[in-house]
Amino acid sequence: MGFTLVLAGKVFVVKENTDLDTLASKLRTFEISDVFEDGDREIDLETKVSELTLQADSLMGIFSQDQILQVFHRGQTIPVPHTLDAPFIFSEHDGKMLLIILEKKLRANNIANQLSKTLFITTGKIVVARIPPENLKKFHESNFEDTKVIFFDGVDIPNVNKLSLYGAVLGDTSLYTDYSSHGNIWYTVLKSKKYGYVVGLTRDSVVTIFSRLERQDFMSYVMNEVFPLIS
Repeated sequence: MGFTLVLAGKVFVVKENTDLDTLASKLRTFEISDVFEDGDREIDLETKVSELTLQADSLMGIFSQDQILQVFHRGQTIPVPHTLDAPFIFSEHDGKMLLIILEKKLRANNIANQLSKTLFITTGKIVVARIPPENLKKFHESNFEDTKVIFFDGVDIPNVNKLSLYGAVLGDTSLYTDYSSHGNIWYTVLKSKKYGYVVGLTRDSVVTIFSRLERQDFMSYVMNEVFPLIS
């Protein structure tokens, strides 16, 4: 795999009682075919899971989905098929089955819903992983030497919905202490003391790493440093 400057992903929780072997057996046979019709032209589209790798503590794979891009060319809009690949990994942690989807928030949500329907017939069986406010606060304060951004929500000041701080060493400021007394950290960008990565993290477990690294390193980081924060 090549290096990427920015990687984004999201963590989900599997609510159904299951195991990696069962998930693997269901995903091996998953494939949906569709046809996009454009006048006399038909374009075959597929949604499938490939490159499944089952290990003792994880199940990795690629969720691939064909989509149609409308490309403007010489006064015409031409439908062009395009495949989007999203790596994912299921892994057990502290009695919970967690899922990382290496994709931006909205697409990760859509893939989670499709996986839920595939594995458990209905949506709502794979849900957003939540990080309690106190856990995100502790995580930030243990890595605050190079904090760059902090957003607060749940603010108790009338007519103020959110507060934000931008700068360097934000955790060691009087403003941080003041804002923390009025709201909870929703999003922070900081440098991980253990890994050295510049990481953005939200309470609904959206992870963005702004450092140069491979996809597998992203997955390992999330499992080791983000999983323990999830309630």
